[in-house]
Amino acid sequence: MARMAVSVLAILLASCAVAAAASFDKEFDITWGDGRGKILNNGQLLTLGLDKTSGSGFQSKREYLFGKIDMQLKLVAGQLPPAPSPPTTCRSMGATHDKIDFEFLGNVTGEPYTLHTNVFAKGQGKREQQFRLWFDPTKAFHTYSIVWNPQHVIFAVDGTPIRDFKNHEARGVSFPKNQPMRLYASLWNADDWATQGGRVKTDWSHAPFVASFRGFSADACVMSGGAQRCPAGTMDASGTGSSWWNQELGDMSYRRMRWVQRKFMIYNYCTDPKRVAEGLPAECKIRLRSK
Repeated sequence: MARMAVSVLAILLASCAVAAAASFDKEFDITWGDGRGKILNNGQLLTLGLDKTSGSGFQSKREYLFGKIDMQLKLVAGQLPPAPSPPTTCRSMGATHDKIDFEFLGNVTGEPYTLHTNVFAKGQGKREQQFRLWFDPTKAFHTYSIVWNPQHVIFAVDGTPIRDFKNHEARGVSFPKNQPMRLYASLWNADDWATQGGRVKTDWSHAPFVASFRGFSADACVMSGGAQRCPAGTMDASGTGSSWWNQELGDMSYRRMRWVQRKFMIYNYCTDPKRVAEGLPAECKIRLRSK
């Protein structure tokens, strides 16, 4: 039986007025699913459902340009289908879109989810890194975070960084920094490819499948009328404003990230033999030279 893959797109930003846990009904619209997506508990819980007919999804009401977002998520448990799409992503639209992406890909029951990350800039993606989580994401809520500032995109799980995509524009590497994005999340069936390359199919006798979201908290710059409005002090030269604007990994955080990558990373586009044969992407060469 296939486990459901919940794709999470995290756009790591939120309203510049949001500092604590935000109400889903005020910050998001359920955009599809014919009632399979629900906002509950006075706006503090959002669930997405999937059955054989349809999945469901939501998106933020506002657009953002830089910030930090945290989303607590409990994935679908049991014998489920594979599905990707959002619970934590930044996405702009069009052929030259930007995207910062968490996705969760399903597996055979009893086998772990795959946490898939990717970064698109100016329509260029193919920067996938994949991980096995060090806990069961279906048993309890866990926090998935993105820090997006002019120099870094940092992915974190329960406060532990797992990936740092740096701005290397000076060396010809595209970086998402000019296009505002929205946060999208969706749950849908992808058993034609997501679970063991499409070999394992969804067991619909266990539907409906439900993923749960809570604890949305953000500190970010919101776009309104073509202008960027950030929380007071965000870009202070003194560095006393929002810590995410200048955030980078210190020695301890870097060591924690490298520990996760050594023990739990199962795919890295910088070491894919097919990609190496075509030539390493520029940012991978930069990283290797900097070791």
